[in-house]
Order: sequence, then C-alpha cells, then structure tokens
Amino acid sequence: MISPEQVLAALRNVEDPDLKKDLVTLNMIKDLKIVDKQVSFTLELTTPACPMKDMLKNACLNAVKHFVSQEAEVEINITSRVTKPMDTTQLKAIRNIILVSSGKGGVGKSTVASNLAITLAADGAKVGLIDADIYGPSVPIMFDLVGAKPSARETEDGKTLIMPIEKYGIKLLSLGFFADPDQPVPWRGPMASNAVKQLFNDADWGELDYLIVDLPPGTGDIHITITQSFPIAGAVIVTTPQQVALADTRKGLAMFKMPSINIPVLGVIENMAYFTPEELPDNKYYIFGKDGGKELAKSFAVPFLGEIPIVQSITAGGDSGRPVALDKDNKIAVSFAEIAGRVAQQIAINNAQTVAASPLVAE
Repeated sequence: MISPEQVLAALRNVEDPDLKKDLVTLNMIKDLKIVDKQVSFTLELTTPACPMKDMLKNACLNAVKHFVSQEAEVEINITSRVTKPMDTTQLKAIRNIILVSSGKGGVGKSTVASNLAITLAADGAKVGLIDADIYGPSVPIMFDLVGAKPSARETEDGKTLIMPIEKYGIKLLSLGFFADPDQPVPWRGPMASNAVKQLFNDADWGELDYLIVDLPPGTGDIHITITQSFPIAGAVIVTTPQQVALADTRKGLAMFKMPSINIPVLGVIENMAYFTPEELPDNKYYIFGKDGGKELAKSFAVPFLGEIPIVQSITAGGDSGRPVALDKDNKIAVSFAEIAGRVAQQIAINNAQTVAASPLVAE
C-alpha cells in the first residue's frame, strides 16, 4: 500500500527553482488522495502564468515513480493561487500592482501593458488595467472603447464607485473614458495626481491577481503619487534599443531604486528590438541598434524579460482595438506570453522574499 507519508516524502525532493524550497514546505501540494496504486493531488502554483508548470508537473510525476513505486498511477491537477507581497488593508482585494514605466515617451508602454494584461488574463488570472497617462491615454483606442463611459454604483454607506469597463477578460479604467478625445487636458500636477488616485480608490475593482498600471512618460508627479500612495509589487521597464531612448529610460529605472521610492524592478523589456517583415519572418534588421535593453538590465543587475520586434500586426492590433496577444497563433503573441510568464515569475520570487513566514502565501 502507498501511504500519504511516502508520497509527501517523495515530493520533498522536488524544489521550486525560483523559491529554492521544496513543494511540500511551500505548501503547494493540496488534496492528496490515494486509492490502492492511484495517487492524485493538486499542485498549487504561485501564478497561472508560471513558465515552469510543465517542468514541475513532470518532476512530481517522476519523484513519485522513483521514490514510491514505478507502478503508481499518478494524476496531477494544476491550479494556482497568486501570492501577494504583504498584508495590507489598502486595496486588499488586489494582490499585486504592477507598474509599466519608462522615462521615455513613444517606446510602447501602452502596447506592452495591454498585451501583458491580455496574456495574464488568458492564463486564468484576474486582471485589471489602469491607463494612468493623463495627457495621452491610449487604452480607449487599443481596446476599441473610444467614447465608452463607465457606469457607477452606490454602496450601502452612500459612496459612489466607478465600475471598470470589462473587455477581453480585463477590467479597464482610463482618464480617456471621462474626457473628450479631441480636447487637451491642461491639468497641473496635483489635479492630475488626484484624478489618478480616484482610479484606484473610487473604483469597484473586486478581487484581482494583477492590476497593471500604464504610467505616463517621465518621472513626475503621477509616478511619485502612485509609488508613495499604494503597495506596489514591482515595476516593468520598457525601452527601445537606441541610445536616445536608453538615456531617459535609465533615469526612469533609477527612480524606482531611490530610497524614497524603493520599488522592486521586475525587469526590462526591449520593444522595437528589430524589424521583421511579415513575408520574411526569419529576417531581423536592427534599425534602432542592438541589445540596448539587455545592456540596461545588466548595468542595473535586473532581469532582462525579453524583446519585442517591429511587425505590422502589433500596430494593426493596437489601432483596431484587438491587441496582438489575442491571436494565439501569432509569433508575437507567443513572445508576449513568454514575457508575461517571466513577469509573473519575478512577482512570485519577490513576494516570497518579502513574506517572512512560511508557508509562502500570506493571506
């Protein structure tokens, strides 16, 4: 007879390569059941976008076969419970707030933020997206929601909450939903900062695994307001490879490392890394230079999360309101899926380091 103790002892030999502890210690093995030679359990990952889910599943299967019985019939169900960096009463239903930032405008922050959100939601995560670029909001265009207006509801205590618009499985809010798209927004810093804070505090987000925030260019009032007002899990830095972009992006990255801000940098994404014609998918033309994002990540000792080329489908998807990540057969969608997995992976690693107690997940 196979005993639960034998199975758990076997699974203690399987280590999460990021968290550096075995799956049993991390409390990732759930609902263990044994009937004769049939062994079933649930492997609870720290994110549905885990890039190592297949590897961990195979490692569990091999551990039971090797340490318990070659005749064991093993069934492994994979689920996830997204971790969070700390317990907090502020926005407690939102587990992780991820900032997408760059010191430079025009590098594709909105494209990256939108496609990351879509990819994480497609993996099964509960995702929200805030367009915090007051002066040039892009989410209404990228999600084909120009002219859309959020509704509102009143709570039992008389407070009015904004209801985010839902599309492609994502909850969305943008200042572009509240302003005339043809009119400028001539707001001073305090007014802009207060408006952005309302998108966090006065919205009915419900439970979210990830709230992605598309920040405006620069390192100004809105950045400081968000980083000092809300519990941020980490920042993703977007750049293009040429030096004129890297000069500003370097400052944008350094801002998060300032002692007064101190936000973990999850890594660097290099957008517009090279040009690839649709009809020649194997050709790469480095029209803006090469490896600038990689060198930036290396110089700050942060992960390099991946590169996105210039292809027509990215532009077409954003302009039509159907971001390219929705097309699972597109190679760029695969690239965004890999990058999203790495972002979620870094979140889980940082959360494990932040939470002092074991098991990993603090509720």
